[in-house]
Amino acid sequence: MDFIEKTRIRLENWITHNDHHQEEYEMLAEQLETARKNKSSEQVKEMIKMTVKSNECLRKALKTLD
Repeated sequence: MDFIEKTRIRLENWITHNDHHQEEYEMLAEQLETARKNKSSEQVKEMIKMTVKSNECLRKALKTLD
């Protein structure tokens, strides 16, 4: 397996990993809102935005490998 193939696998794994984290962050943000911890919820929502942006960058990197 060459470097590009390994890189493709790594990027795909990182995207999947981040997707799972994002799901957990979304659940936590909802739970925090239910607990009336809105400031904490807002911070977690900021993390969600960063995760989305991170995955956008990883997807672009993956796409440009072709």
